[in-house]
Amino acid sequence: MLSAHDIERPEPRWPAVIGVLAAVALHFALPADLRFGPQGMLAAVVVTLLAVAWVARHAGLHHVNAKAGYGVLAVLTAGLLYGVARLFAGLVQHTITAPDLLRAASVLWATNVIVFATWYWRLDGGGPNVREQGEAHTRGAFLFPQMAVASPGLEDATLAETEKWRPGFVDYLFVAFNTSTAFSPTDVPVLSRWAKLTMMVQSIISVTAVVLLVGRAVNIL
Repeated sequence: MLSAHDIERPEPRWPAVIGVLAAVALHFALPADLRFGPQGMLAAVVVTLLAVAWVARHAGLHHVNAKAGYGVLAVLTAGLLYGVARLFAGLVQHTITAPDLLRAASVLWATNVIVFATWYWRLDGGGPNVREQGEAHTRGAFLFPQMAVASPGLEDATLAETEKWRPGFVDYLFVAFNTSTAFSPTDVPVLSRWAKLTMMVQSIISVTAVVLLVGRAVNIL
């Protein structure tokens, strides 16, 4: 298997790592009773899996790298869903204060964007380990503009092909941000069924957080 040093144009992993660490930091911004597991467990598991993924990638063990990446996402997703469920329970049982409600809803909304951006980045086109081995990204679950716009002077080729373009984490973060704000993919159409279903889940979580925020703001006014 090719290691990271043997790939001609390796896909940068640091934006995704920063995103994951930001999601971990946001988890600590939640009220204590909305956090998943014992104190510090989520952070410890995520950092350990990130280390395993880094070692596996540089050793050319792409299957181990992918499994560690999915493990990170599973933990972050569990933390997100647990926080949303506990927020609902606290709201119904009237055990959460107004300041905690506003803080928790805001944190969960931001975490939702990062977690689903990482899911899209990890799954689209076979994931980063597969995408970086191709010259250009021409097929995937999302139709980015570069994949559809014809290259100037070459009607039979797209910008992605002529410029050897591939999406990175920031591109998927943009898609996830639009999904949580406009509740639609805006300029990036969704092609695959798994992506459509995943975006539906993201939108539901985002709408929940926004409704709670707006509802609380109306009560204050």
